[in-house]
Amino acid sequence: MIKDNLSQFANKRYGQNFLKSDVVVRQIIQSMPNDTRRVVEIGPGLGDLTKELVRVRSVTAFEVDKRLCEHLQTEFSDPISTGDLVLNCGDVLERWEERSLVDEEYHLVANLPYYIATNIILKAFKDPNCRSVLVMVQKEVAVKFSAKVSQKEFSALSVLTQTIGEAHICFDVPREAFVPPPKVTSSVLFIRKENTEDDKNFEDFLKIAFKQPRKKLSKNLSVTFAKDTIERLFDSFGLNPNLRPHEAETTIYHHLYNELKKDLIDGKEQSREQPSVKTTKSKS
Repeated sequence: MIKDNLSQFANKRYGQNFLKSDVVVRQIIQSMPNDTRRVVEIGPGLGDLTKELVRVRSVTAFEVDKRLCEHLQTEFSDPISTGDLVLNCGDVLERWEERSLVDEEYHLVANLPYYIATNIILKAFKDPNCRSVLVMVQKEVAVKFSAKVSQKEFSALSVLTQTIGEAHICFDVPREAFVPPPKVTSSVLFIRKENTEDDKNFEDFLKIAFKQPRKKLSKNLSVTFAKDTIERLFDSFGLNPNLRPHEAETTIYHHLYNELKKDLIDGKEQSREQPSVKTTKSKS
């Protein structure tokens, strides 16, 4: 019944675009790591990808849409009864407050709504039990996560990705593979995790460094940190003063952060402790 009217059933609130291509589903399955770890699927939707996942792995799925949860509970009653599929109805981000989505190592495999994709991937970076991320996202987002240094798309997301492992785009997915079709091309992105990154201060530092990506890195940093300190660090690390943010290696960002993080943290503490003062103009 649902599949007969997909366009009208899709909920814009959740950014739903249902994948209708069996070819793409098979390509995703073929791109998965070759081991026996559990798979976590976020936003299974109608279950087209889920159906293939439960054939090869144990799956834990998270679906926020109550209508779709009811559909999935009926469609997958057998694997749910055997424990091959664990279906969670609710907001996965609320579950992630417990640090790890499941209590064992897992691979994240999902067709993510565009509006939440970046947040989900960054949550996976922080989850110590997540060993890899295989997700379909907007191509622009996939490029930012997988970009290499000196490429114009190299960004704070690229640095975070290289900090925890490595990434590459497996293949692109055209708009026509979905109902309703999105306005942009999608890509399937694979990120292999070697480490876990959970340093909010480092993320904040990268936001400062890439605040204006086409300006000099030193200029971006000098907005928050003392100019003479930045000049000294650039000189000690042998960095070109005209270096742009996308031209600096990931290791450089870690070296700079390690030298500047005390000032960054102290600045935050001072900002939080600073009392608010209301000023009033005196009447003449």
